[in-house]
Amino acid sequence: MRITPLNIHRNAASMLEQMREGWDYVRTFRPIRTILLLFSLISLMGYPYAVLLPIFAGQVLHGGAYTLGWLTAASGIGALVSGLSLAARKSVLGLTRMSQIAVAMLGGGLILFGLSRVLWLSLVLMVFVGFGLMQGASVANTIVQSLVPEDKRARVMSYYTMAFFGAAPFGSLLAGALAHRIGAPHTVILAGAFCVACSLWFTFELPKIRAVMRPIYEEIGLLPARDIDLISDVEEAVV
Repeated sequence: MRITPLNIHRNAASMLEQMREGWDYVRTFRPIRTILLLFSLISLMGYPYAVLLPIFAGQVLHGGAYTLGWLTAASGIGALVSGLSLAARKSVLGLTRMSQIAVAMLGGGLILFGLSRVLWLSLVLMVFVGFGLMQGASVANTIVQSLVPEDKRARVMSYYTMAFFGAAPFGSLLAGALAHRIGAPHTVILAGAFCVACSLWFTFELPKIRAVMRPIYEEIGLLPARDIDLISDVEEAVV
């Protein structure tokens, strides 16, 4: 990678003032606020399925350590495919739509996984779950870094990190408590339904955040100005 060195300007503001400025930016800038909120909700309800896999391996699928290993590996394969698919992309255009699809895939995969009692079907569903989870997290990361200006990127990425490391542990605690009361399969089905609902909510937010993102992509050269009028008609299926 050939990166042009940046001129670093030291900020004279105090740490608390810089933190408040970063929070105000995240709170008022709709695309970042929406994407980070979606990611935090998915981290809360989508990621904690992993802590319940031992129950599925032993009590639902009537297996053992090998069964758990296969389930984990299947999820990892989906995550690997997700990473390779993102690495093959040439532009960030279309990632918001991909985020919507990934969250819906994660939710649908969890619902069907909670209903499955057959190992091979559960393994296939774990591939989709791993793909959706990794795709959602990576897409959120990529969109945030493509939109945020250089002077606020580190602070905004700290909120991205908080969205995961802050929500996922509480989600695991919630998943364990629910599994104790209603069982692991019903807990995973409930988590999947929540993810699907998040995808539907994000669908309604897409037109609003597109309207804000489009001028920024035009400014940084991802959307040439001469194509904006034409793209506005087809962007519904791209961004």
